[in-house]
Amino acid sequence: MAVSPKPPLVVIAGPTASGKSALALTLAQQIGGVIVNADSAQIYRDLPVLSAAPTVEELNAAEHRLYGVQDGALPCSAADWAVLARREIADIHASGRTPILVGGTGLYVRTLLDGIAPVPSIDPDVRARVRGTSVEENRAKLQTLDAEAAARLDDGDTARINRALEVILSTGRTLSEWQQQREGGIAGEVQIRPLILLPPRKWLYARCDERFARMIDEGAVTEVEALLARKLNANLPVMRGIGVRELSRYLLGEISLDDAITAGRQATRRYAKRQYTWFTHQPPADWPGFREPLDLDRLSEALALLEPTG
Repeated sequence: MAVSPKPPLVVIAGPTASGKSALALTLAQQIGGVIVNADSAQIYRDLPVLSAAPTVEELNAAEHRLYGVQDGALPCSAADWAVLARREIADIHASGRTPILVGGTGLYVRTLLDGIAPVPSIDPDVRARVRGTSVEENRAKLQTLDAEAAARLDDGDTARINRALEVILSTGRTLSEWQQQREGGIAGEVQIRPLILLPPRKWLYARCDERFARMIDEGAVTEVEALLARKLNANLPVMRGIGVRELSRYLLGEISLDDAITAGRQATRRYAKRQYTWFTHQPPADWPGFREPLDLDRLSEALALLEPTG
């Protein structure tokens, strides 16, 4: 008996402003596919402008899922998102269509495809103790208990330093040891058709600058003003979105709008740089990459790399 082929899953990933959305929309229109969000900012309904969420015209041109579905007061982890994405992908397959996963959050994509480490719940006392201690002290303790993690993490990466430390203190095993036992990934259940967009950095950074300026014109300041009015915890992911901190400082009278725009552009470029590094080194070596500026003339060239082989 012939084995039924695995259903396809298109994955279009890369740094912000690299052209992922335009490429996905073109493909979705060509094949009747459904675009599924894999961007940690675009899942929140509070940031349609600063997250570059799909426009009304784009939403009308093709079906989109998991955009603006989460309230900013409720953090959405990679594991939370993976549960949502897995359900949407199964539903799209059941309808006979192709899901097109699009985003720049590498951790989201990896968690969905490869699964998540089965780390037990952290002891609340341990978590409270770690989060009530300075990042300098936590890093020093992590250096003693998990030198590999301490060497890998930046000094100011408070969230990841705290996470690595609380895991080893609560479970007696390092986070990397837990991550070797990933569970729940769908990579073996689907035929992945991936493409990583890695355009020239100069072109990408110019696009980042242009995009942030356009966001200001489209109402980003008003968007942040509404977010501040909610008085949410400053540590929530939605409050750490690119541009939120910079425009918040302007609205609080700490800096001028011009300085906020300059800072927002710089933050966007830095974010793109981190994403670029991640997507250069983390995806499987056989995933194709498109390294040209993705303008309208090159869309078909990039799409050709997504055609099934074999």
